[in-house]
Amino acid sequence: MPFVAVIGNLVKDVVGGAPPRPGGAVYYQARAFSRIAPEIDVHLVTRCAAADRDLLVPPLEAFGLPLTWWPAAETQSFRFHYEEGRRVMDIAALGDPWTPEDIHGWVADAIGDAPWVMVGALTRADFPPDTLAALRTNRRQLLVDGQGFVRRGLLGPLVSDSDVPPEAFASVRGLKLSESEAQALVGSTEPDDLRRLCVPEVVLTRGASGTLVVTAERAEPIPAVPIEAPIDPTGAGDTFWVAYLVARSNGALPVEAARSASETTSTILAATADA
Repeated sequence: MPFVAVIGNLVKDVVGGAPPRPGGAVYYQARAFSRIAPEIDVHLVTRCAAADRDLLVPPLEAFGLPLTWWPAAETQSFRFHYEEGRRVMDIAALGDPWTPEDIHGWVADAIGDAPWVMVGALTRADFPPDTLAALRTNRRQLLVDGQGFVRRGLLGPLVSDSDVPPEAFASVRGLKLSESEAQALVGSTEPDDLRRLCVPEVVLTRGASGTLVVTAERAEPIPAVPIEAPIDPTGAGDTFWVAYLVARSNGALPVEAARSASETTSTILAATADA
């Protein structure tokens, strides 16, 4: 069985009217695993519409990781454009929600009893609470990016809010939040407010201000590792989250894992900027 499973929809991104390209958490997390820890046994579990398979699946296969693909009724799709340097995102297509039947059926055949699962949710419609609970069976440890909770699963301009069922957090071991996602969920970035989510490990990413790791026992700031060259931040959050999991799976505690993830992400972004 794999040691880590990465599960989520493959995404068709359209940026500034350019031709569609692959995107989404599964794509960028697979890229990160191939760069950071190619020795770890990772299995990718994903889907998109059959009509988009030739566009989206081969770039994912190029990372060289074991892959299970399943046809979906529709491919999840996002449109991006920039206004005065600010990225504006629309949801063009939602893709299929993942169901407990998927998890106990074809997904279970792919991931077995993998102890770690990275849930690549892009809106809260992707993985409802009962699906997360199904993934949590066999004592799997789920790591979730906060965007999958705060984003409404509706077509049109991307909207974030706090309308998340409390039971959605019950299955989550680790949650990564940006400052805006924390504000959307609990109205604050203060540790005591983040603890109200009842997630054992909350990792708050704060850009140039570094990272804050919040557990039941402590709240520890981790300084950012500066990068002087201009960088492309696309996928940086997924790189950080993969590096965090790699460190945790090797026995690091949450604070040490976040410190390692910060250093690893900065190294990779700097190397990409220099390339």
